Amino acid sequence: MNIDAFRTEHDLLGDLPVPKNAYYGIQTLRALDNFKLSGVSLSEYPNFVSALAMVKLAAADANHELDCLPSEKHTAITKACQQLIDGKHHDQFVVDMIQGGAGTSTNMNANEVIANLGLESMGKEKGEYQFLHPNNDVNMAQSTNDAYPTAIRVGLLLGQNDLHLSLENLIQTLADKGEEFSGLLKMGRTQLQDAVPMTLGQEFHAFANNLREDLALLKKLGSDLFTPVNLGGTAIGTGINADPRYQGIAVERLAAISGHPITAATDLVEATSDMGSFVLFSGLLKRLMTKLSKISNDLRLLSSGPRTGINEINLPARQPGSSIMPGKVNPVIPEAVNQIAFEIIGHDLSVTMAAEAGQLQLNVMEPLIAWKMFDSVRLATRGMDMLRELCIEGITANETHCRELMENSIGIVTALNPYIGYENSSRIAKKALTTGCGVLELIREENLIDEELLADILKPEHMIAPRSVTKKTAKL
Repeated sequence: MNIDAFRTEHDLLGDLPVPKNAYYGIQTLRALDNFKLSGVSLSEYPNFVSALAMVKLAAADANHELDCLPSEKHTAITKACQQLIDGKHHDQFVVDMIQGGAGTSTNMNANEVIANLGLESMGKEKGEYQFLHPNNDVNMAQSTNDAYPTAIRVGLLLGQNDLHLSLENLIQTLADKGEEFSGLLKMGRTQLQDAVPMTLGQEFHAFANNLREDLALLKKLGSDLFTPVNLGGTAIGTGINADPRYQGIAVERLAAISGHPITAATDLVEATSDMGSFVLFSGLLKRLMTKLSKISNDLRLLSSGPRTGINEINLPARQPGSSIMPGKVNPVIPEAVNQIAFEIIGHDLSVTMAAEAGQLQLNVMEPLIAWKMFDSVRLATRGMDMLRELCIEGITANETHCRELMENSIGIVTALNPYIGYENSSRIAKKALTTGCGVLELIREENLIDEELLADILKPEHMIAPRSVTKKTAKL
């Protein structure tokens, strides 16, 4: 080992050589050695890193205002935090998302990086903590137990706009397809059997409206769930080691820094141990992804074939589909959305189990909750963008084929039932199944409805909505 490439740092357990150029310190290094688990580090979630810096900056502002933190240290911490908020040095957040210690390793990773960035701005060497200390200065009036969960909430708030925008864009694209296909008649299906006619536009409008419900819920509840924070509660919510005025100032500053209406939780002891907001938000994401997976299933079915399936729509060809079957193209984008959905549904179970595992005044499983929540938001956002850009926007319809399937379907007899009666409808349906003839062909053959009325019945606007029935020219 080249000793010149390292600096020595000391903690409760002794000394360790820390890479000289690293902004993190000894406690981060211990966590890096201990937790080689998911392979996913804090740096993979930029909003989380930025949120940690925002919490530390708000705390430093409050401590400075209360004359607990000298101006020189406050300036150094402010500069360091701003660099992180601006997206710099995120690679220094190296701790695994899964960790023991209820997030202490994450908190110390932030404290050490901020301290060393601050020391650098003060003209000092990394590790010269006598001038700016990770615990005494950066972590002043804080505990992991209030700084860490507050940062998780702020990080999720920072990701809300991207999540909402991806969902809004997907909804709009589905609605646009609904307009594009508004006059295209096809056969609706229930239980994978022919049902009654509809338009392809109605099918896509239904997709869009189905997701609008989730967008409204996410917008309404997302902010409400995460704006109350326990910052200022320190270890267990009692506020030990913090000035009585600290909480109010720190929370107000965090709201200003983050741009979100952050408020203080009404019961800090309760807020320190309860994970209910994460369970509810995770459930909303599970609901959204369950719907998206169902829509993806429908797209795969509607495009199936192309010669031996439903083949009512064409999905954009994204890549060759087989290493052995020439010409095969698979619905790879909806398939990927299905898998994203399964992952997020699994994340929801992990969040639920971790929330339940809390004991007394703390939930030590918060690292798992944080990882699964940030990963769910990232996967959902990316998945919706992918589905919109690489699939929905390029969908085309096989209009002639849709019409032929509808007119040859046994299900069309339901639309004619009010005009020819149930007995005739049942007989015609059975005969069509037995002979292979089309329903319309048999009705014309038996002259059950004159052509003028039949043409009127088969108009798209009459096939897809309620209307008054006249039987004056039907032969019951």
